[in-house]
Amino acid sequence: MNQNILKFCIEKGLLLDKETLKFLGEIDEEIAKDVIEKISNLKERVITRSFITKNAEKIQELIKDSKVIEKFKINFGLSFEISRERLIEKSKESLDEEKETKKEKEVKLDHLKIIYSLANSTRKIEPDDFVKYFRNRYSEMKKIMQERKELENLSSINKINGSRQSVSIIGMVFDKRITKNKNILLDIEDLTGKIRVLVNKNKEDVYDKAKEILVDDIIGVRGFGDREIIFANEIIYPDVFLPEKVSIDRDDRAAFISDIHIGSTNFLEKNFLKFIRWINGEVGDEKQKEEALKVKYLFITGDSIDGVGIFPGQEELLTIKDIEKQYDKLASYLSKIRKDVKIIICPGQHDAVRVAEPQPFIGEDYGSALYKLDNVILVSNPALIEITNDGNRGLKILMYHGASMNSYINEIETLRLGKAHNNPARVVKELLKRRHLASIHSSVTYIPSEKGDPLMIKEVPDIINTADLHRCDIDTYHNILIICSSCWQSITPFEEKVGNKPDPCKVPVLNLKTREIKILDFSEENEHK
Repeated sequence: MNQNILKFCIEKGLLLDKETLKFLGEIDEEIAKDVIEKISNLKERVITRSFITKNAEKIQELIKDSKVIEKFKINFGLSFEISRERLIEKSKESLDEEKETKKEKEVKLDHLKIIYSLANSTRKIEPDDFVKYFRNRYSEMKKIMQERKELENLSSINKINGSRQSVSIIGMVFDKRITKNKNILLDIEDLTGKIRVLVNKNKEDVYDKAKEILVDDIIGVRGFGDREIIFANEIIYPDVFLPEKVSIDRDDRAAFISDIHIGSTNFLEKNFLKFIRWINGEVGDEKQKEEALKVKYLFITGDSIDGVGIFPGQEELLTIKDIEKQYDKLASYLSKIRKDVKIIICPGQHDAVRVAEPQPFIGEDYGSALYKLDNVILVSNPALIEITNDGNRGLKILMYHGASMNSYINEIETLRLGKAHNNPARVVKELLKRRHLASIHSSVTYIPSEKGDPLMIKEVPDIINTADLHRCDIDTYHNILIICSSCWQSITPFEEKVGNKPDPCKVPVLNLKTREIKILDFSEENEHK
C-alpha cells in the first residue's frame, strides 16, 4: 500500500515525510490518492506535519469526506471546525442537499433543544492553561457567590487590614488540616493573596460543614479576624437553587437508562430486550401499554458499550472484542425501539472517546451505525438538554455520566462511612452544592478550557441525570430532581472485589406533566407484566 502511495506521489512530484506517509497508508488507497491530488493543488512539493498544520483550513475546504477530516484531526492534532450536522450526515456535494439535511435535523430535534454539548478539541495544552482554568473557575464562581446575602462586608484577601474586624471572603481551598486541638485549619486563596481560616470544633454547625470541605472547593467564609487569620462563623457553598419546579404541558414521559455495556459477558440481554418490548407497548395490560407509548424521550447516560482495552485482561470478559461491532450491536438494539422515541446518548469512560472530560459525543469513526438511526441524538459528557414547552420555559436536563463520584465518596467521610455507592443521589447533592461536576483536581482527567470551566454548573438544571455507580436512586435538592440511572450488567469481578453491589435493570420513568416518577423493574426476579 505504502509503495503505491509513494509511486503516486512521485508521479505528482511530491515528497512525504514518514508520519504523513504512514497516515495515508492507513486509509483507503483511492481516498488517499484523492487527498494527495488535492493537496498537490496547494503548490507545495514537500508535505510534512508542519505544512498540514499550517494549511489546516485549506485542507478542510479541499477534502469533503468527514471521516478523513476526523482522521486528520486525530493523527495530526488539528483543530478543524466540523459542525455536528457534518458528522451526522454523509458528505454533501451540493448546497441544496445541505439545506435538506438541516431541515431533517430540525424535524429530528422537534421539542428538544441542545443547550450545551461540546465537540472534540485537539488544541495543544500548555501548563499555563491549567492556571487560566482555575482562575476562570474562581472568577465565575465569585460572580455567583457575590449575590449571596450571607456574605456581608465582602472583601478581597489583600484588603483585610491588621485589626480584628468582621469580614467575608470568597476563595479556593488550597490546603486543609486538623490542629492538635481538633480544630479545622484551612488555607484559602483568591486572586489577591492567601489567608488562614480556623473553624472551631465547638461551633458544631460550622464544624460539620467544614469537615466536608475538599481541596479546590470554592467557598465563602464569614467571620472575624485580621490579615493573619479569620475565625469562621459561617461556611457558604456556591450551591444551586430553583424557585419552582417546572413541568411540561404535554402528557409525555421520559425514561432514563445507562451502563448497558454491550459486548460484556455480563450484559443482561434478555432483560434489555424485555425493556425494549415494554417501551414499544408490547408488554402488560392495556393501561400499561398506553403508559409505555407515552414515553417520547430515552436518555442513555454513558457506557452504552463495554469498550475494548479499558482495563487489563478485559478481553476475557468480552463477547464482542471489536469496539465498532459493539456499537453496531447497540444500534441494532436501538433500531428496535419505535421511531417516535428520541434517544439521547452521552458517552462514559467505556465509550470510544477520550477519557478526559468534557468527553465529546461518540464519533462516526467507531459509532457509524448510530448515525444511521434518525431518532438518535449524540451529545457530549456533560451535556445540557431542554425539552421545550410550546412557548413556556422548558425542562432542562443535565446529563453527566459521573466519573468523579467515586472520588467524592473516598474524600468525604459521611459518604464513605455511609456507603454512598448504594445511594448515589447523596453524592450528586455534593456536586450540586459545589456547583461543579468534578471540583477536586484529581477526581477526573480533564481538558482545561481557555474559555471557562466546562464542568461547572453555570445554568441550574431542573433535572440532573447521572450514572456510573450502577444503582438507581431518586431524590430532590432545592427543587432539582436527581435521577441516578441503573445498569444492564450483572456484577463484575471488579465490583465484587471492591464491594460494589449493582442494582441492574431498573428504569426511572418521569411524567413530564405531573413530575410523578416511577421505577420499573426489568430484572428476572421481578418479571414486568
